[in-house]
Amino acid sequence: MEVECEKGLFEYVLRKSSPPPFLLKTYMLVEDPTTDQVISWNSEGTAFVVWQPAEFARDLLPTFFKHSNFSSFVRQLNTYGFRKVATSRWEFCNDMFRKGERDLLCEIRRRKAWTNKSQSQPAPPTQSLPKESDEDQRSSSTSSSSGYSNLMDENKRLKRENGVLSSELSGMKRKCTELIDLVAMYARSEKEEEDEEEEEEDDRPKLFGVRLKVEGDMERKRKRANISETASVLLSQSCK
Repeated sequence: MEVECEKGLFEYVLRKSSPPPFLLKTYMLVEDPTTDQVISWNSEGTAFVVWQPAEFARDLLPTFFKHSNFSSFVRQLNTYGFRKVATSRWEFCNDMFRKGERDLLCEIRRRKAWTNKSQSQPAPPTQSLPKESDEDQRSSSTSSSSGYSNLMDENKRLKRENGVLSSELSGMKRKCTELIDLVAMYARSEKEEEDEEEEEEDDRPKLFGVRLKVEGDMERKRKRANISETASVLLSQSCK
C-alpha cells in the first residue's frame, strides 16, 4: 500500500513538473527559426504571432498535432488561458509563455469545465470555449467581413474603370472608321478629278496660250479642301 502511494505521488509530481504536450509542441514551433515566416515570437518575446494561418494549418499543424484545423488550435490555446491581443493579426499571449523561459510552461494549467458545487444536482453543461474564444470568433468574423467589403469595393472600382476604357476604345474605333472612309473618299475624288481633267483638258479655253480654270475645277478643289480639313480634325482628335 505504501509503495503504491509513493508511486502515485511520484507520478503526480512528474506530471506537475513537465508541461502539457500541447504547450511543449507549440513552444517548439514558435522557437524554430526555420518557420519564422509562418509563426514566431513578437518583437518583445512576450507573445507569438501566426503570420500565415493558411500555411501554418496546411504544413505545420499536421506534423505536430495530426490535424490541419486552425480553429481547433485556437480553441486549445484558449483552454490554456491564451489571449488574442491584436485585431489585425493572430497574436496570442500568456504570462507564462515567454521567449527563453521554457520552464514557465509548467505553470500553465488547462482550464477546467464549470461544475456545480452541489453533488446532489447534475453538473451543468461544460463550457468548451471560454470568453476569449467568443471574442476571437467575433474578431475573426469582423476581419472577414472587412476583407470581403474591401474586395467588393475594389471589384466595383475595376468595373467602372473597365467601362470608361471600353467607351474610349469604342470612340477611337469610330473615329478610325470615319478617317478611313474620308481617305477612301479623297482617293476616289482624286481619281475622278484626274479622269475628268484628261477628258476635258482640250476643251478648256485658253488665254494667251494658258488654259483657264472653269467652275468645275474650283468646286473640286473646295471639296478636296473640305475633306482634308475634316481628316486633319479627326487625326488630331484621335491623338488626344
